[in-house]
Amino acid sequence: MGLKEILEHHIVDHVWSRAVLGPLSVPFSKHLLMMVIASAILLVVFPLIIRSKSRVLAPFRAIIEIIVLFLRDEVVVPNLGHKGAAYMGYFSTLFFFILLLNLLGLVPFGATATGNLAVTAGLALTTFVLINFAGIKEQGLFKYLSHIVPKGVPGWLYPLLFPIELIGLVTKAFALCIRLFANMIAGHIVILAFISFIFIFGSLNVFVGFAVAPVSVGLVLFTLLLELFVAFLQAYVFVFLTAIFTGSAMHPH
Repeated sequence: MGLKEILEHHIVDHVWSRAVLGPLSVPFSKHLLMMVIASAILLVVFPLIIRSKSRVLAPFRAIIEIIVLFLRDEVVVPNLGHKGAAYMGYFSTLFFFILLLNLLGLVPFGATATGNLAVTAGLALTTFVLINFAGIKEQGLFKYLSHIVPKGVPGWLYPLLFPIELIGLVTKAFALCIRLFANMIAGHIVILAFISFIFIFGSLNVFVGFAVAPVSVGLVLFTLLLELFVAFLQAYVFVFLTAIFTGSAMHPH
């Protein structure tokens, strides 16, 4: 199996079957399974941990509470203002959902759903909807539309700047989509490349392959630790940028 086939096997989504619902054909794939597992953890496991009074689960409750309070005090409220607390449900869910999808990609036989452009596009779409919803709710429809183009711009520039600003609004969500996708898929490509060195050099000479193996394995372990850090970092970055974009829509000044 060549490097191209190895990369496709581990990175590209695998569709196992399709459910036909009238005109729609819904695929059941590995990435969809990862999203179902992450959703189940959020809907079932997290509530059990939070509501439980068991001392065994106390550290997990503390970790969840610390993360939620950090998101509220350091990310959401500073960017959205005092009304940001009303959006904590969305931002907390977004963070933990992305984090779980990232971590599931590090589990044996798992897959990184956030390495799928369709998944990150869906997450970016929810952010795009939130940005406009929060802006319209806070300012009103007409006032929100009037603030898309900054005040003080000469009237004759409005026809030119308005579509440019609209494109910029879409580009913000698109950038979130590409950033998360690229960062999550890059680490897996690097890991597979390091593993492939063993077989590449081994095809030249068996002893060379054995000599390269410890180095490759060491680099893979280092990259896996880095991937663990990136899993948390990318979830935070996605939520942080979403808060900035939403805050700028709610408070244009």
